[in-house]
Amino acid sequence: MTTKKPAAPLYTPEQRQRRDATPWTLVQGILAPVQFLVFLVSLTMVLRALVTGEGVGAATASVVVKTLVLYAIMITGAIWEKRVFDCYLFAPAFYWEDVFSMLVLALHTAYLGALFTGALGPHALLLLALAAYGTYVVNATQFVLKLRAARLGAAAADAARASASLQAVGGQS
Repeated sequence: MTTKKPAAPLYTPEQRQRRDATPWTLVQGILAPVQFLVFLVSLTMVLRALVTGEGVGAATASVVVKTLVLYAIMITGAIWEKRVFDCYLFAPAFYWEDVFSMLVLALHTAYLGALFTGALGPHALLLLALAAYGTYVVNATQFVLKLRAARLGAAAADAARASASLQAVGGQS
């Protein structure tokens, strides 16, 4: 019978302390849902423009706003990662999320490049926005699952420590 090795915690105790102490954690906690809300509004506008052909200008503007919010969360996220893990990107705990974030950033930046150079027409731009948004959804899911697993792992570790403490106290009586 094979026993499953417990997953390594996402944060060491020192990293957890730095995470809790830095104001960048709050910034990320605010920007993430703001970005998701901007994404939902923009996605609706992009889909409407693709289906009806109406509101292309508004959809285009919404993608630009979404991209600017993405840049904000990427820059502040890199600062957060530096404060917590002592490197701006690709900390082992978030390596694959950061790798995929580069694809998200590249597609959003390609959208801006194509928009400002006129390299793509309106329909192709909207399709590029959808591709960028698809990668964003995958990346956001990566982060949510990672943070959820970390929260569950921390809760299990806390429960195990509490149980061990109770057993130690019970054994002393």
